[in-house]
Amino acid sequence: MPERPLTHYAMLSLAAAVVTFFLKLVAWRLTGSVGLLSDALESLANVAAALVAFASLSVAMKPEDDEHSHGHSKAEYFAAGVEGALIVVAAVAIGWTAVDRLFSPHEITQPAMGLAVSVGASLINLFVARVLMRVGKRRRSIALEADARHLFTDVWTSVAVLVAVALVALTGWAWLDPLIGVALAFHIVFTGVKLVTESMHGLMDSALPTEELESIRSALDQYSQGGVQYHALRTRRAGSLKFMSVHLLMPGAWTIAHGHDVSEQIENDLRKLITGLVVVTHLEPVEDPVSWHDVGLERTTGV
Repeated sequence: MPERPLTHYAMLSLAAAVVTFFLKLVAWRLTGSVGLLSDALESLANVAAALVAFASLSVAMKPEDDEHSHGHSKAEYFAAGVEGALIVVAAVAIGWTAVDRLFSPHEITQPAMGLAVSVGASLINLFVARVLMRVGKRRRSIALEADARHLFTDVWTSVAVLVAVALVALTGWAWLDPLIGVALAFHIVFTGVKLVTESMHGLMDSALPTEELESIRSALDQYSQGGVQYHALRTRRAGSLKFMSVHLLMPGAWTIAHGHDVSEQIENDLRKLITGLVVVTHLEPVEDPVSWHDVGLERTTGV
């Protein structure tokens, strides 16, 4: 059975965001809780984020063309960055409302009905977040992973709000509701800043993770006994794709055909080792001093 396009899951996220936003809005109207209002505002940010994710994935899925020879996969980083910024904006709105209510506490009405509606919305978010995270990790989509992390944050936010509303209903401490709203605003800001930071790292062509770099080096080192050395190892990630280039230093007495066969074997080993890796190798004679002039390309980080 063929894989569904990533945009299918972005549409699932959008549908869930719209449904949960209206459910949480109903819960707020029933109770008057600023905590539930903050929860609804964050779901509104989910709607905008899902739209951005759908647009970016539509671009990222386009094949290579003359103007984009490495594809369009970096478009996913824009989705993650915009989603992080939207989360921060939502957090500011939540904090503003909560602080105002902290100085003017309001009683919560119909808490049982409001809690029931909010629980239903949270279960929808939890289900969709699990689906997005599973697909995002399996298909290496940073946009879907960012959306999933956003939804998981929304779930935990909802849990905290539900606890706060229940405590206010039991104790009558109306100030507890806006206090939880302020705390949630700070937590949500942290999540948004983290997403923006990850997006910036992706757009800046950061190297592959340390574990993957070590795996690459170990694979290359296995060929040293056969007379093959290497330097100028560079790696980067662009959305679901991973790229690396390396200079292979081989005995000058080898024929071009033999050197090519060895480099092909090395490239195949690396591609089997790391899924989605695009490998570019450059052959040089190990005895020629000129071959070592570009050794400065080697970085301690592996870039």
